[in-house]
Amino acid sequence: MASDLLTLSAAELLRLYRAKRASPLEVTRAALQRIDKLNPVLNAFCFIAPDALEMAKASEARWMKGEPRGALDGVPVSIKDLLLTRGWPTLRGSKTVDPKGPWNDDAPVVARLREADAVLLGKTTTPEFGWKGVTDNPLTGITRTPWNPAKTPGGSSGGAAAAIAAGMGPLTLGTDGGGSIRIPCAFTGVFGLKPSFGRVPAWPLSPFGTVAHVGPMTRSVHDAALMLNVLSQPDARDWFALPYDPRDYRLGLDDGVRGLRIAYSADLGSASVEPEVAALVEQAAMRFVELGALVEEAQPDFGGVDEVFRRHWFSGAAYLLKSFGPQQKALVDRGLVEVAEQGAKIGMLELLEAVQKRGAYGVQMNQFHEKYDLLLTPTLPLAAFDAGREVADVMKEKRWTDWTPFSYPFNLTQQPAASIPCGLTRDGLPVGLQIVGPRYQDALVLRAARAFESLQPIPLPDLSALAPAG
Repeated sequence: MASDLLTLSAAELLRLYRAKRASPLEVTRAALQRIDKLNPVLNAFCFIAPDALEMAKASEARWMKGEPRGALDGVPVSIKDLLLTRGWPTLRGSKTVDPKGPWNDDAPVVARLREADAVLLGKTTTPEFGWKGVTDNPLTGITRTPWNPAKTPGGSSGGAAAAIAAGMGPLTLGTDGGGSIRIPCAFTGVFGLKPSFGRVPAWPLSPFGTVAHVGPMTRSVHDAALMLNVLSQPDARDWFALPYDPRDYRLGLDDGVRGLRIAYSADLGSASVEPEVAALVEQAAMRFVELGALVEEAQPDFGGVDEVFRRHWFSGAAYLLKSFGPQQKALVDRGLVEVAEQGAKIGMLELLEAVQKRGAYGVQMNQFHEKYDLLLTPTLPLAAFDAGREVADVMKEKRWTDWTPFSYPFNLTQQPAASIPCGLTRDGLPVGLQIVGPRYQDALVLRAARAFESLQPIPLPDLSALAPAG
């Protein structure tokens, strides 16, 4: 059945294309039908490509001739609505962006997907300008997780995560400025990698600055490695980009973790973690012992990191809205306006102090990884909460940064960090394990994630209960 194709990985689809046992047109048509059926419930897509079937037909013709071109020829991929896409509106979840454009440019990652001959399905939802860790905005409304549509998929790549968890294509692009790949991957039970900063070229630079990364979100670790091969190709528009590394991230992926020295921190020293989440993450960490790694409890000192990140992020929000007049601000998510107002009060010396402290965290982590190859933590301290809310408990939390203590430290340090599902709560909601590696050791993070996946494959949600409202 065509619907069965939607459970397959990109690598499996490519094998079927090669054997002429499935076609890109068949897969794309099934993905579009799934979107048509479930998007009214989940609100994962905000734009559907009008030429997706044409791209799929062209790919099918190449495969039938035995002449595929790109590494992702015919594989459906979706794009977060923060990333420029030629010919499509990139509205960033905001009523303040003019849909008329012009839309003349592809972001580097979108350009690479075109060159790889992927089928571009459309744009996925984001909070306005990607400012928070859940996905709702004044323009397109509330996005929901397929595990339970009453709950948030997280953010800011929430539409992307909900899309692939629900089988609306196997691959998607996310961005991560404070956890925006890893947060929704944890809440929706998929895999995502925030690569080392500069590994994947980005343009234009996020208004939130050098904490922002771009990376793959998938339903298997192998697919993330395959996708990273494509996304990490060089682009001259990113002057922060690392020198191009031509490695194939799939090579050595199954080498395991035997003999690696792995640190495990349940709370990074101060985070409050829900007991059920803590138990699942600890069990996951101990599975690395089964895999032959040396695991011990240890943690870096991230004291004060919350204020350091807020100074970076909130001042970025102030910069983003600096030219907005009262009429424009009236159209903007009230929470973003509040964060920008707080950011505008941060003085130059306070920001420079935060930059200096950020550097100290980076040095500390360089030294930490002289002893430990990897660090394991929870991705988040809780499971998904009610959709349409920025925080789970307004009595305890004021902003999304209050419940994401494990993600944003590693945006400051620019290290590769992945989230992989490690179990379900009693309510059937996914929990994520975070795997953090030394800067530039993206391949090691992928290898560790693949080793864990070999023991604990990634499950998919039961979609049978989902039906359009009304």
